[in-house]
Amino acid sequence: MTNEKLEDAHKFKIWKNNLIENGLKINGIDQHYTRYRYNGEILFSLLMLDAETPEGDKIPPICFLKGEVVCILVCLIDKDTKEKYLLLVKQRRIAEGGFTYEHPAGMVDGSKTPLEISVQEVKEETGLDVTADQLINVTPQKRVFPSTGTSDEAMYLYYCELEMSADEIADLNEKEMGTDYEFERITTHILPFIEGHRLINNSNGLLLNYLYLSKVKDFELMAQL
Repeated sequence: MTNEKLEDAHKFKIWKNNLIENGLKINGIDQHYTRYRYNGEILFSLLMLDAETPEGDKIPPICFLKGEVVCILVCLIDKDTKEKYLLLVKQRRIAEGGFTYEHPAGMVDGSKTPLEISVQEVKEETGLDVTADQLINVTPQKRVFPSTGTSDEAMYLYYCELEMSADEIADLNEKEMGTDYEFERITTHILPFIEGHRLINNSNGLLLNYLYLSKVKDFELMAQL
C-alpha cells in the first residue's frame, strides 16, 4: 500500500490554504514525523513551518497537523419519564494512558463532509443508526480550535435527541464497539445526563454539553452542571 503524500492530504491542503488566505508568506514546511491510517491516508503529522506574518513576524514553527474532527452528543430521552441520558464511549487515551468517557468523535478525512463523518462515527462507536437530519450543528461560528497555538485541529460539534423506551436505552449500555482496522477498543456507557457530564474530562465534550443544553433551553439541567 502506498502512503499518501503530505501535499495530497486533505487536511494539509486545508491548513496550507488557510495560511495563505490569512496573508502568511510560506518559506518552507518540513515533515518531521507522520503516522498513517490503515488505508495509507495521513492520520497526523508533526511539521516545522517557516513562515512570516503580514506584519513581518515569524509565526511559531511547530504544528501538529491533525485536521478537522467531529464530536457528537447523543442524548437518549426516556419516552415515559422524559429523563435525559448521555450515550458515552469509554476508551484509553494517550493524554494519560487511562480510560476516558467521551462523546462519539472522529476525524474528517478524504472526501466526506463533517456531517457524513458524524453519522458514520455514531454508527461505528455506538451501533446506533442516525440520519444526517437528526444531527444538529451547534458549532460556534464556523468551527472551534482546541489548541490554536500548536495544532490546526478544528472541531465541528453536533447533537441528536432520540426518544426511546427504558428497555431500548438499557440495551445500548456496555456494548463492545469500535473497528478492528483502527485498533479501537470501545465500550458504550449510558448515564444520567449530569452523572455523564461529570465523567467527561475533555474540553470539547464539556463545551458541547453546555451548547446542547443552551440550544434546547434546558436551563434546569444546565443549573446542575
